[in-house]
Order: sequence, then structure tokens, then C-alpha cells
Amino acid sequence: MIQTVIFDMDGVIVDTEPVHHYAYHEHFKQLNIEISPEMYSSFTGNSTKNIFQRLKDEFNLAEDVETLVNTKRNLFNDAFDSKEDLYLLDGVEDLIKDLHQNGMQLVLASSSAKVTINRIFNRFKLHQYFTHIVSGEDFPKSKPHPAIFQHAAMISNTSVENCIVIEDSTNGVLAAKAAGIYCIGYDSFHSKMQDYSKADEVITNFNELNYIRIRQINPS
Repeated sequence: MIQTVIFDMDGVIVDTEPVHHYAYHEHFKQLNIEISPEMYSSFTGNSTKNIFQRLKDEFNLAEDVETLVNTKRNLFNDAFDSKEDLYLLDGVEDLIKDLHQNGMQLVLASSSAKVTINRIFNRFKLHQYFTHIVSGEDFPKSKPHPAIFQHAAMISNTSVENCIVIEDSTNGVLAAKAAGIYCIGYDSFHSKMQDYSKADEVITNFNELNYIRIRQINPS
């Protein structure tokens, strides 16, 4: 019986990708490096720290990873604060409220930094619905490594057999499955170049999910 729903954030709860895209590419210009669309899409689900570690190795960047991360984060924060047309994705707030009102435990497991998660949760008043928030910055390896989801299940005091994950990225789906957790892939028009073939099921709209539907999922 499903007791805990673990949500990814970017691309599942809110579409911050345009803001991230702007911040990353402004930073790439500053660093004078060119990133192909294929390489950029492979970053989805990775922590900023691990992305810049990869770029530092690939392009032999002089700056240390922490400096690179902070520069990009500042660009993101400036763009985020000035962006008025930022909304929760269609249907996700209704789903969150439905699950919460019916006693389902909700946990966030996002590759984003805590400061970014809190910025979004404060803006949309989401803290009240989630018992735990897990940030990818606390783990040495990003999705598709399963550590973030294993930890989310552990702190929720729920066995992986009684959890589900909602993810929009290839790396997130692979991480959920590596953790032994039933995974719903969210394939929206915001998703780009992502593979959901390993997901247990795929939805294209949150109106396909509700408390009763999720409660009936049998991961075995």
C-alpha cells in the first residue's frame, strides 16, 4: 500500500527550466565555453555542483567548483526574483492538496540546492504539505545514482515498496528504479529529450492522478 509520494521539483512541481537555462547559458558565455543541446539535456536531474565538476574537468576551468556554483546561483536568483510569470505546473497543486488532505505523506527529493528549493517553496507556500525536503547538494553523486531517493524513503520511515516517485527526467527515473521504487514518469510539453522507457507508467497531465488512483498502485 502506497504511504509516501516522493516528488521531484523542477519540471514536476514548477517549470524553472527557462530560468535555469538563462542562468547557465549566461554563465557559459562568461566562461567562454560552448555547450551542445545534447550535453545540456544530459544535465537534467544532476546537482549544480556535479554539473560544474563535470564542466571543470571537461573544459579545464580555472575557477573552483564552489565559485562556479555560486556564480550560476546568483544569476538564477536574480532572474527568478524578476520573473513574474512563474507558476506551478497545471494540476500539480490540486494533486498535492488532495494527497495531503487524505493523509498521504509527501516528500520532496530534488537535485536543486536547498536555497533554491526554499525560494520556490516560500513563493508558492508549499512547506505546509511536505514532511521532508531532500536536496541533491547533500549527496556526492547525482541522479541517476539512487542515494537521494533511498534517503527520502528512509527519513519518511517508509519502505521503498510503499513509496512512489514522480519524475520528469531520464536520470530521475533511473535513480528511482535503482532505489527499488515505483516510478511515474511525467512527460509534459516542458520535457525535452528525456527517456521514460524505464518508468513503471507515464502520465502527460496531473489530472490522471489522485489519492484513490495512487492508493491503488501495487508496486509488486
